[in-house]
Amino acid sequence: MLDTFYRVRKIYFMVIAVIGVPVNLVAMVILSRGKCGLATCTTRYLVAMATADLLTIIFDVLLWRVSYYYFSGTFLDITPVCSVITVLRTAATDCSVWFTVTFTFDRFVAICCQKPKTKYCTGKTAGAILTTTAVLLCFKNVPNFFRYGPAKVIDNIPWDCIGKLSYYTDFAWKGYRMFSMVLTPLLPFVLILQFNALTVRHILVTSRVRKGLRGQSKAENRSDPEMESRRRSVILLLTISGSFITLWSVSVAEFLYNTIAGLDQNNYSDSEYIFQHIGYMLMLLSCCTNTFIYGVTQSKFREQFIRAVKYPLTSIIQLINKQNI
Repeated sequence: MLDTFYRVRKIYFMVIAVIGVPVNLVAMVILSRGKCGLATCTTRYLVAMATADLLTIIFDVLLWRVSYYYFSGTFLDITPVCSVITVLRTAATDCSVWFTVTFTFDRFVAICCQKPKTKYCTGKTAGAILTTTAVLLCFKNVPNFFRYGPAKVIDNIPWDCIGKLSYYTDFAWKGYRMFSMVLTPLLPFVLILQFNALTVRHILVTSRVRKGLRGQSKAENRSDPEMESRRRSVILLLTISGSFITLWSVSVAEFLYNTIAGLDQNNYSDSEYIFQHIGYMLMLLSCCTNTFIYGVTQSKFREQFIRAVKYPLTSIIQLINKQNI
């Protein structure tokens, strides 16, 4: 069973790499142009999320997992190099998760808190929050550089990254591992659910009040621009958050199960090992879904995407026509 799972995982990570890099690049380019009809702060959060997802694909999928399966024995397997990659991939994953949290909180403030909205929901504030979050998460992951040791030394060069025994036994490392798992993904999981619940409740209450004030009845179907704008914002918020919660739920369940059962990660059964790595696979899949969500929920994003696809063909046709004249 494990042999089959290894083969499936090997193909899966290559597919994720092939899909994840271009879709996130497309999202970054289209969103950064600011022509999708989104607020400046929303655009900055979405661009930051796409950037973090792209970096996760690069460091965690390409340089860590794909290189292990397809390019073993390269300079990427030198112990200091793969230790640096560990810091970068864990930092990128943390940023991907926490940028989703900051986006969710921004939408909560924009929809539910009218007074703080004008000061908080700005491009400048979004930039400051994203920068601060990224810097703090990078510092938080620096200890990961020291969690591995070499598997072998050839010509005084340490090769491969093997988890140090102290990483699993020392009290300080145990505390750091617990802190890391709570920080990502348990706390974000709880915060996103909480903010979304409050946002949806506020929307439902406000909708009933506005319908009452506008004197609408079931027979009437007059449009409400304010509610329509909020509806589009909530659809984008809930689809992004819902995708995150769904794809991270296995990792959260695995963390809670291990914590409650007190399992030793060095002595997993085959089924426990597969369950853990399915969580990793779904976690990395979450770095590829947001661009498709934008395409489904945002009509202007679809328009910009179609223009981007048509542009090379249009340019070639125009060049050919000029040469024929």
